[in-house]
Amino acid sequence: MKANGFFDFGSVDWGSMLGATWETVWVTLVSVLFTAIFGYLIGLLLFETRNSDNVLVKILNWLVGLFVNVFRSLPYIILIILLLPFTQKLTGTMVGPVAALPSLIFSASPFFARIVEIAFREIDPGILEASDAMGASEWTIIFKVLLPESMPALVSGLTVTAISLVGYTAMAGAIGAGGLGQLAYQDGFLQYNNTIVLVASALIIIFVFILQGLGDFLVKRIDKRVI
Repeated sequence: MKANGFFDFGSVDWGSMLGATWETVWVTLVSVLFTAIFGYLIGLLLFETRNSDNVLVKILNWLVGLFVNVFRSLPYIILIILLLPFTQKLTGTMVGPVAALPSLIFSASPFFARIVEIAFREIDPGILEASDAMGASEWTIIFKVLLPESMPALVSGLTVTAISLVGYTAMAGAIGAGGLGQLAYQDGFLQYNNTIVLVASALIIIFVFILQGLGDFLVKRIDKRVI
C-alpha cells in the first residue's frame, strides 16, 4: 500500500516480519551446516577417486560425478517439486521452513562439492607427494594437508553457497516454506502491499551483506599466503 505517494510502513506487521526473518536465518544456517558436511564429503570422494586405475573406483567416480552434475543442473523450483514425496516422508510435511531443508541441502551440496574438488585440485601436487613420501597415512594427508591448504578457498566457496541459499529460501517461501519469501509473496505481492515487499527485500539484502562480510573476514584470518 502507499500513502500519499509514499510507502506506508505503518501497514507492516513488524512482529510477523521479525518471525519471518528468524525463519530465513535459521533455515539458511542449518542448510549451510549440512551443505558444508555433505559437500565436503562428496568433493573429497570425487578428488580421491579421480585418478584410480581400479574399474570399480572409476565407476564410483562417474556415478558421484553424475549425481553432482544432475542436481547442479536442476532449477531449484523443479527440485522442490521432485523432492516433495521424499520431503513428506522425511519431515512429515510439505510446507513450512523444515520442509524446505531437504531441497535446499540437495540443491547446494553438489554445488559446494565441485568447489571442494576444485580447491583440492589447486593444491600444489608437490606438497601431497612429499607428505606421501614421508609415510603419512591417507587420513593424515586429508586432515593435515588437504583441509588446511584449501581452507581459504573452502570458506570463500561456502560463503558463495550460503548467499545462494538465501535466494533459494526466498524462492521456497513463495510456495509455502515460510520465511521472508513467503511473507513478501503472500502478504506483500498478493495483497498489493509494496511496503512489505520492500522491507522483506531489504532484510534479505542485509542478511546477504552480513554473510559476505563474515566470509571475507574469515578468509583474511585463515589465509596465510603473502599477497
